[in-house]
Amino acid sequence: MQQNSHYLRDTLLTAIAPMLWGTTYILTTQVLPPDRPYTAAVIRVLPAGLILLAWARSMPARGWWLKLGILAALNIGIFQALLFIAAYRLPGGLAAIFGALQPLITMALASLANRRSPGWRMISVALLGLPGMAMLLWAPGMQWDLTGVIAAFAGVCCVSAGAFLVRRWQPPMSVIALTGWQCALGGLMLLPLALLLEPSLPALSLQQIAGYSYLSGFGALLAYVLWIRGIQKLPLAASSSLALLSPVVATILGWVILDQKLAAPALTGMAIVLLSVYLVQREAAKSIVPSNR
Repeated sequence: MQQNSHYLRDTLLTAIAPMLWGTTYILTTQVLPPDRPYTAAVIRVLPAGLILLAWARSMPARGWWLKLGILAALNIGIFQALLFIAAYRLPGGLAAIFGALQPLITMALASLANRRSPGWRMISVALLGLPGMAMLLWAPGMQWDLTGVIAAFAGVCCVSAGAFLVRRWQPPMSVIALTGWQCALGGLMLLPLALLLEPSLPALSLQQIAGYSYLSGFGALLAYVLWIRGIQKLPLAASSSLALLSPVVATILGWVILDQKLAAPALTGMAIVLLSVYLVQREAAKSIVPSNR
């Protein structure tokens, strides 16, 4: 029973991260200065990383710098760059649909490494998220831009590989230090893009300052700590499927705050996505939680 409660707690804490990320779209479009995606990404992750490093006061063990750099690039630097390329070239719905591939890609990587299939039940419930996400976010007349499609798919592959390597390598440091180093190094990778490709920030209003503060404090510092912790504690399929909660939250906020309409297919798709997430969690729990029957 105690193991069940621990698993549920870890799942709920990890789910907070994608739910926080789901607030990013409405914050970016309604509050932050426009046309500065890399600047927003740097402000989001770099201060959070520095705060976490000051808190942890921990240096990586000898020989871990290269692996930390790879993790920072996959989970933060390269991923954020590809994310914004996809966001600018694809409708948000189409870009998010590719995110439903993350549990499948993560399971494929784990299967190749461990030479063990996750089983047809796990694969089938993870596949359920794809049509659900398409029903939730697909809009008539969506344009397929090849560069955007490649960026979206590559971004999902990056973050899936990053999650897999965090779990496989098990870096010998606290979750605070591991998250801090990834955010700091990833922010430094993004900094040249912000400085070279985007105009400097205008004078910010109090609302915009609060928006950037939320983006860094909740959207990066808290969210990434909970996400990295979840990757380390939950089965990879379980943690990666929780990422599907992000577009669900974004859709709900658009409906509540921006009065965006939700048709019957979108509501059905949302229900299917949530069902897929629940079923993946249930299947993953069976592999680590003994039955009480």
